[in-house]
Amino acid sequence: MLVRPQLGENIGAAARAMLNFGLVDLRLVAPRDGWPNPAAGPAASGADEVLADARVFDTIADAVADCHFVYASTVRPRGLTKPVVAPRAAARDMRGRAGRSAI
Repeated sequence: MLVRPQLGENIGAAARAMLNFGLVDLRLVAPRDGWPNPAAGPAASGADEVLADARVFDTIADAVADCHFVYASTVRPRGLTKPVVAPRAAARDMRGRAGRSAI
């Protein structure tokens, strides 16, 4: 899931990374430049199926409504105290949970 992505290139790059790991359910929350975005295709480098099936939502709540567990990440410093989980541990945790997870 990408929340308020600003550039089509970033969406395409995320789709490419997702497909490399077998993930295909891309959810976009309020993309700045709308969807579809022609700049996403070239950056996706063959992950066209992920882009074609991407779904757009108005809110994060709508995007995760069918998810039982959600992980969030950011490079921005936050004043929140939240548990930090390494990617490998998060993947192991998601595989062990029943229901859909979102990142």
